[in-house]
Amino acid sequence: MPLSSNTLEKRVSSFIREYGLLSGGEKVLVAVSGGPDSVCMLHALNNLRGTLDIQLHMAHLDHGLRGDESAADAGYVGSLAASLGIPATIEKRDVAEWRLKSKTSLEEAAREVRYRFLESTARQVGARRVAVGHTRDDQVETTLMHLLRGSGIQGLRGLKAAAPIPYGVGEDGIWVIRPLLEVTRQEAGAYCAAHSLNPCIDTSNEQVRFLRNRIRLELIPLLRQYNADIDSALVRLADLAGEDAAFMDEQAAAVCGAAVTSEGCLTCVDSGKLRSLPLALQRRVFRIVLEQSYGSLRDIEAAHVDSLVRLLFSNTGRSVNLPGGMVVANERNRMVIAAAGSAACPWPALDRDYSLNVPGETRLPGWRVTATVMGENFFKDDDIFSASFDLARVGKRLTVRGRRAGDRFHPLGMAHSRKLQDFMVDSAIPRSWRGSVPIVWSPAQVVWVVGWRIDDRVKVTTATQGVLRLDFHRAE
Repeated sequence: MPLSSNTLEKRVSSFIREYGLLSGGEKVLVAVSGGPDSVCMLHALNNLRGTLDIQLHMAHLDHGLRGDESAADAGYVGSLAASLGIPATIEKRDVAEWRLKSKTSLEEAAREVRYRFLESTARQVGARRVAVGHTRDDQVETTLMHLLRGSGIQGLRGLKAAAPIPYGVGEDGIWVIRPLLEVTRQEAGAYCAAHSLNPCIDTSNEQVRFLRNRIRLELIPLLRQYNADIDSALVRLADLAGEDAAFMDEQAAAVCGAAVTSEGCLTCVDSGKLRSLPLALQRRVFRIVLEQSYGSLRDIEAAHVDSLVRLLFSNTGRSVNLPGGMVVANERNRMVIAAAGSAACPWPALDRDYSLNVPGETRLPGWRVTATVMGENFFKDDDIFSASFDLARVGKRLTVRGRRAGDRFHPLGMAHSRKLQDFMVDSAIPRSWRGSVPIVWSPAQVVWVVGWRIDDRVKVTTATQGVLRLDFHRAE
């Protein structure tokens, strides 16, 4: 039996109240493409204005991709808004040009341009909520699309009733809401027919070159041959995944509050507090940290998150390079994240030469260095901020400084000496870090690139009678 328009509006009103999507007296920016779903949403919200105590402003973007058809859509939605007495903002953007600049797919470029337009319009008109016309069918398609792309639990929860606007800027919170998320596309079309709304038809929705269209036109009909109620099964999967993801978010947020701190443009993660956690929670914490560092997870894949989990249990001094120039370094008790584009290094640059007390302790910017003289029996170096040397070959007149032009050394295990610059490049030491890496120097040569390699000529051998051990500790 067809759903009556009055019943649909009641369901939308109940959904809005259940999920707390709107507050009384609030202004809502309604995104209307001209298709049945968004037209249904605009008309239903207009009829609910008094019940919900809200004000409406309509927004429409011409993507400049469909010529006369796009222009006709803009004309239709403008007339519709005028007939309903709703103020409207209608603009045009060159999505094809943005696609070339951003080097992304046409679908992703259109999505980014659209949401940036909606956010800027919302700010201009004083709206805190942007309503979009995603339906239950969109939820099914999105869940399947994420599943095909190998998404984890975060992606399987699909679309949320409310979420921060994608690509948003600022911290004052423009949110996307989806009032039709429990309404089917068929029900939205029937509502439009009942009110003689005559929505536009986007012919690009029939083009199978787009993944979402192939899912809707080809995959879902095929899956219905195996399960006639596959739509409900996928919606249920999204709901269950959403509940699990919400729980994980809550747990991970608590961990972040206790284990994640900021030091200027660096983000620091307490390794000890993460290592004992379940793997799923470790991954979620890193996702939160990366999302905060990047502003979104657009370029972050599961492999990047897993690389941080491996780094958590790797040797001190190791690092991982992430998209956009971000670097994550593993120190003794923490992981340090240098934000993308930052010239920051976890270690301060050394402004001069510092003589080491051998034996004894020396304090220098960012470091506390202990030097211990031992016999031929010595402890094995436990991490790469510790190193042992043949005392007779290295001597006791040691200094610590930053690198200098022309520095050379003979890396342990190699046959010949090398330029220090070339060694740093081959060792994947980030360019912005190279000037801050401590270099231990004797009067004759570089003896240790701290955190990476000692010089082969001062290594401990079977003929060694006295050993010098140096330990670099991060100063509090």
